[in-house]
Amino acid sequence: MIVSPERVRRVFALLGLLLPLSLLLSLSAGSSGWIWPWQADGSTQQILLELRLPRAMAALIVGSLLATAGCLMQVLLRNPLADPYILGLSGGASVFALIGMTLGLTWLPVPAMAFIGALVTTVLVFVLGRGEGAWTSTRVLLTGVVVASGWGALISLILATGDDTSLRGMLFWLMGDLSHARASALWLLPTLLALILIWLRSRSLNVLSAGALQAELLGEPTRIRFWEIFVAASLLTGVAVAMAGAIGFVGLIVPHLMRLLVGSDHRRLLPAAAAFGASFLLIADTLARTLLSPRQLPVGVLTALIGVPLFLILLRRARGIR
Repeated sequence: MIVSPERVRRVFALLGLLLPLSLLLSLSAGSSGWIWPWQADGSTQQILLELRLPRAMAALIVGSLLATAGCLMQVLLRNPLADPYILGLSGGASVFALIGMTLGLTWLPVPAMAFIGALVTTVLVFVLGRGEGAWTSTRVLLTGVVVASGWGALISLILATGDDTSLRGMLFWLMGDLSHARASALWLLPTLLALILIWLRSRSLNVLSAGALQAELLGEPTRIRFWEIFVAASLLTGVAVAMAGAIGFVGLIVPHLMRLLVGSDHRRLLPAAAAFGASFLLIADTLARTLLSPRQLPVGVLTALIGVPLFLILLRRARGIR
């Protein structure tokens, strides 16, 4: 898809405006009422710094991670329907994180457990989806849906046999909850390094999008590149799940929409998807906190309610139906 440079500049200008506005909205709106950051003092400043700012930063980080992971999975499958949630990466990360929590494995951080679960799922899906001969994106996608269903069954089993006192918190976390999310430098540093590596591999991602055979003919070490994508997508998904639970549709909708606006060149697509993913989740989390105030909704419910009709609209437009 060819997009004019002028259009790309306009899109990035809008994204550069949308992100700070979304952050400002997230800081200003909440169940305790509107608080303007430049007028905050005393107790309102405490609410901003201790409650809203950490949650807003978590939403920003998780949204960008999920959107980037969605871009990577769509490169692997060469299919715009691929995303960490549908392929079961979020489910695998959730199961391993829940196992770590329920067994009290304090020596192994939850993000590490979630990363292992996402990586195991990625390898499992692509090994099972390959079968005999070369794998196809449709077969891998169907395998991912089945594996995701299996993880869902294990999650139900863990919840059914778990402690009743922690059941509500676990359910909210599984549906996507940012109320207790915090950003830790310990595991955000390798995540940042993964994001930098992905961006440096933008040209390779463009070649891989044309297919493994075409990439090999052009001199790309496809096996190494695929494993880099496996590990990077698993790490991004694992960290996002550890912070906020399984949030769907961000990794599906955001890359798809940005591809329509800035084209398929990953040098533009990756930063655009990361920026819009952050803004999208910030807005969704703000709505989750304010729609039924003082009650709060899981942000994953809002992303699904927004994502389903938006995806149907994008699908209709992509097919040229008016």
